[in-house]
Amino acid sequence: MDTRRTLHLLGIDPKRSLGQNFMVEPTALSRLADAAEVGPADTVLEVGAGLGALTDVLAERARRVVALEIDIRLIAFLRRRYAAQPHVEVVLADVLQMDPGALLGADAAMYKVVANLPYYITTAILRHLLENSTPPRLLALTMQREVAERITARPGAMSLLAVSVQFYGAARIVARLKPGHFFPRPEVESAIVRIEPHPAGPPLPLDEAPRFFEMVRAGFSQPRKQVKNSLAAGLGLSVEAATGWLEAAGIAPTRRAETLALDEWLALYAAHR
Repeated sequence: MDTRRTLHLLGIDPKRSLGQNFMVEPTALSRLADAAEVGPADTVLEVGAGLGALTDVLAERARRVVALEIDIRLIAFLRRRYAAQPHVEVVLADVLQMDPGALLGADAAMYKVVANLPYYITTAILRHLLENSTPPRLLALTMQREVAERITARPGAMSLLAVSVQFYGAARIVARLKPGHFFPRPEVESAIVRIEPHPAGPPLPLDEAPRFFEMVRAGFSQPRKQVKNSLAAGLGLSVEAATGWLEAAGIAPTRRAETLALDEWLALYAAHR
């Protein structure tokens, strides 16, 4: 597909407000589908179908493709494009307002998400999908390389985002993408990230997640300070109380939040339950 020419024929300019950077490199599109191991038994939820470049790849491999698109200007084009492929459903929807369970029906128990995510809303989409009562069994996503590196960070470079994603699943960078793989060209590099939700679900019941993340958020509230001071300030505790809490979890109070692994945050939460 000649993306630039197709947009011109449709009289459409990419909207910066929607974060529209269309994937145009065939190899990158294939690698994204490969990262999700899309096969003939799979139901795939695509977030942001655009002009259908990725949808084409998914349609060749999957049993069912539900392609979400928020830009109403593209819907008629997409529906014409896939009119002869009944296993491809084009849905005008904002993923953040969409319930996968209601949309996918029986397939909600075992679906994959494959998407070229808008940079500005990546974390919100991740949170919406991973926290959902019917989360995907695998996600393969493109995102800004800096965000990808934060999500997949290890102790020593952890962040609230890294803990938030790793609480729900194992994440790794599959490939790095150049700006020229997109149109319009973004000003930054991108990456393909694969996230595999934990088979047994998150390490805590979902109703305890808000309290857990309140603690983690407090720990990162002053990242340059020792974690005892950050927790004290973020949760309204005395430094002495925060120190005792950390020591009870086997964590040195003088460490910084970025050095704590997910298991240590969980141990800290357990010590204060």
